[in-house]
Amino acid sequence: MSLTFKRDVAHLAEQVTVEDAETLLEWLVRHPAGKVNMKNLEHLHAANLQVLMATRPKVTVWPSDSDIRTWLEAALQP
Repeated sequence: MSLTFKRDVAHLAEQVTVEDAETLLEWLVRHPAGKVNMKNLEHLHAANLQVLMATRPKVTVWPSDSDIRTWLEAALQP
């Protein structure tokens, strides 16, 4: 499963597709202090990137993949 929620943390793993964007947005709106763990993320659809850029949740764990981590940190760091 690419998107799971545990208490106040959204876990983005493997392939997070366009179909996940609305679910992620709804969860982040309902949990304004929610955090994001992307340790096992392999691919993030641009729609989800837009959700993260708009809501700016705290990232607890960046992706293990250094290429994905580099561009996500650039896009999401203040």
